[in-house]
Amino acid sequence: MEKHKIQENKELSLWEALLPALVLISLLAYNILLHDGEWLGTYSNHHILLASGVFAAIMGLFNKVSIGRIIEEIWDNIKSVFIPIVILLLVGALAGTWMMSGVVPAMVYYGLKILNPTIFLAACVVICAVISLATGSSWTTSATVGIALIGIGSAMTISPGMTAGAVLSGAYFGDKMSPLSDTTNLAPAMAGGELFSHIRYMALTTVPSILVTLIVFIILGLVIGSGELAENNTLISDMLEHKFNITPWLFIVPVIVLIVIILKVKPIIALSIGALLGGVFAVIFQPEVIKELAGISTLDAKSYFSAVTQSLFVETELSLPAFVKEMNLGEDAEDALSKLLQGKGIQGMLWTVYLVLSAMVFGGAMDGIGALARITKSLLSIAKSVFGLFASTVASCLALNITASDQYLALVIPGKMFKKAYEDRGLAPENLSRTLEDSGTVTSVLIPWNTCGAYQSEVLGVGVGAYFMYAIFNWLSPFMTLLFAAFSIKIKQLGNDKV
Repeated sequence: MEKHKIQENKELSLWEALLPALVLISLLAYNILLHDGEWLGTYSNHHILLASGVFAAIMGLFNKVSIGRIIEEIWDNIKSVFIPIVILLLVGALAGTWMMSGVVPAMVYYGLKILNPTIFLAACVVICAVISLATGSSWTTSATVGIALIGIGSAMTISPGMTAGAVLSGAYFGDKMSPLSDTTNLAPAMAGGELFSHIRYMALTTVPSILVTLIVFIILGLVIGSGELAENNTLISDMLEHKFNITPWLFIVPVIVLIVIILKVKPIIALSIGALLGGVFAVIFQPEVIKELAGISTLDAKSYFSAVTQSLFVETELSLPAFVKEMNLGEDAEDALSKLLQGKGIQGMLWTVYLVLSAMVFGGAMDGIGALARITKSLLSIAKSVFGLFASTVASCLALNITASDQYLALVIPGKMFKKAYEDRGLAPENLSRTLEDSGTVTSVLIPWNTCGAYQSEVLGVGVGAYFMYAIFNWLSPFMTLLFAAFSIKIKQLGNDKV
């Protein structure tokens, strides 16, 4: 991404550059608001992204852009998400074997015993922040403890949107502040700064944002704790004990995965190890689960292999225990309990993979016709003051997260185009790198068709619309950086080593 070439097109007007994005947003709004996301079938959003990409390409052809250049940019975009797609598929495999092996059920079981609803949301923020800080990856955090925390929250009848918002707030705080994070390294590289100076300077806005987030979740926890949210905890625990052999030994699997990641082993290898370990522990600890998935009464090598491969590759679901069905809890309650017994597998991630690829087609077309550069230049041109420069950077990052559908482009393009403007105003590069992170990195998860939004909503099983308002840290961060700029708080000048 550091070598990404920004495509410019002098023939393209600002209105023409914005038109494909307006078409995309209008069609998505029509699909979601009037057709519950099913206007063109299950893959409505995918078709809309592809159609908007074709519309952008046609705009480019009318503005002297060759179809070859557009296709080249689309292909470059698709190549850039190859590793994230592999990670996404491996997360599905990991989620499948961790369910079958009892790892996730054990996390939910012990979580219900330890975590009180009053402190649960704040604990989610802290737990995810620590793990993400140690691993440098919000994606890994969501794929491991995030899945378990969603299950625990659901068992406590806490809104999945609330839990997902707390998970993402903590995960993106840790990701943003970790020297192991790719975006934390990319932002200062684009701005011309130094990594640890960037992290120290970024803490000035990031720490207040996470503190406000924690305070809000503590208040929400107090409100939730005053109700009767944990009435069904015993039922959940009994159900999990009936279906799985619950033991602390199962925690060996996530601990090994986290250690491997902290040791800087590549995520693909770490997740593969986690998925395979889940299969091994299923063989050791969950013979009854294997019998059910394999559809047999006597275990043999073939049934073990069949059950493990099912959990790796296809969506699986265990039946509710007979005593739960006899309680006649109602369809909605039974559906909620069934979700605790479901595994995604690679198959469960394909919808999101198609969405990411469709988004890359749209983003590549927008980049190829010069629309992204045109939008960013227009925002840069209205920056008449220091605050205006910060505001333009924030707006540019947000616009690129929407139009390019990728957080890396939302850092690279504004980083390259705004770098000289910050230097001309005597501002240290840390100002730009911090603003890129505050507005580009953390807001990517708030866009449903952005690679981050698509990934997190699929992994956590919660739509972006459901967690948007609760992802407090993510939407608060851009406002915090603008607040510091508006009141000239800690605005570092060139040649000044002090923050």
